[in-house]
Amino acid sequence: MTPVFSHGDLRLYLLNLLDEGPRHGYDIMQALSDRTGGTYTPSAGTIYPRLAKLEEEGLVTKTVDGRKTVYAITEAGHAEVQSRAGELEGIEAGLADSVRLIADEVRGSVREAMKSLRADLAAASREERQTTPQPSREDDPRVRSREQVQRVDALVNEFRANVRGDVRVHVARGGELASSIVDQLASELDRVARDVTRALRG
Repeated sequence: MTPVFSHGDLRLYLLNLLDEGPRHGYDIMQALSDRTGGTYTPSAGTIYPRLAKLEEEGLVTKTVDGRKTVYAITEAGHAEVQSRAGELEGIEAGLADSVRLIADEVRGSVREAMKSLRADLAAASREERQTTPQPSREDDPRVRSREQVQRVDALVNEFRANVRGDVRVHVARGGELASSIVDQLASELDRVARDVTRALRG
């Protein structure tokens, strides 16, 4: 990933932060994160050794305030910041460029990660479909029921066609269709319908 600070720039930038006012270590790390839009959050292992070096050079002092160590710039440190104001402007400009580059890299990484995730999900879905046993038509009760409905339709249509044909032929040949025969047919059909209904209701 693109480095945020060039060699030696972080040292001067730390002095600049302390020139704004005393800060404890965590506050310095948070300020760096805020000013880079969260793209750079230095670790304690990066910040504290540099602060210790600045203290050795007489550019900062530290005091213990309860459980916190507060760092403040000295007159010598302030003088260095003032004398290197032009360099600080360059660091600020470079910092903005670095942040933009890092943001672009992060967006690119996120896009690639999302693309990879979608591909993985699609592959997993295909694999699941391939490995999950699908119920056969014979094992699916809905399929069996639809087949039986079709069979009922065929039986009823066949019965209707046969009876209707026999009756029409009988009448066409001059035979008499007694009402008692029709009544008997109606009675038998009604009985069969009731039997089927009872069977369906269990």
